[in-house]
Amino acid sequence: MTIRVMLVDDQVLLRTGFRMVLAAQPDMEVVAEAGNGVEALEVLRGVQVDVILMDVRMPHLDGVEATRRICEGGQKKDAPKVLILTTFDLDEYAFSALKAGASGFMLKDVPPSELLAAIRAVESGDAVVAPSTTRRLLDRFTPMLPATSGESSRPELDRLTDREREVLLLVAQGLSNGEIAARLVLSEATVKTHVGRILTKLSLRDRVQAVVLAYETGLVRAGGSGA
Repeated sequence: MTIRVMLVDDQVLLRTGFRMVLAAQPDMEVVAEAGNGVEALEVLRGVQVDVILMDVRMPHLDGVEATRRICEGGQKKDAPKVLILTTFDLDEYAFSALKAGASGFMLKDVPPSELLAAIRAVESGDAVVAPSTTRRLLDRFTPMLPATSGESSRPELDRLTDREREVLLLVAQGLSNGEIAARLVLSEATVKTHVGRILTKLSLRDRVQAVVLAYETGLVRAGGSGA
């Protein structure tokens, strides 16, 4: 299956470079381009896209708001996945985009092989923010989140079993599935199943949104410790 990619960036030269890299892949095709968020939303009305490579800072409508609008009601199976490309690591705009529904973010100077792997991962439903990067990101920006009264503010957490809450806590602390399996003495396949059930029960797109939720509800505090 060919992955249909859309490039959204106000710098034509960058779009050209990304297009050349993707064009060399037998399983990818650039089907659309846009120079800002407004153009992206217009173009999406007439073309089917699997993955959007989205810049953050653009005129007229930035990548954060564009991502939010694209991902509204994002439980639709045919909704495109958004991969944020940012110039600065731990960019606060990229964090906002993750909250808005993006499936991950990467730096624009990422090696081509990593970018291609990220596109394939996002298309298959995975997140592409490394656990360690997720942890650093949230440790830095958790103080920007609205104050909550604790887990009681999100009663949907009550849908989780004790084991699922335990797994969610470790995911939020930045552990990979393999590390969680070792910590809980489980198989990695079992951990993956638990993560899938957590996402389904909480109506989340991917583990990045699960981490954000864990911080927002107070399940995990800045620094990665449990509440």
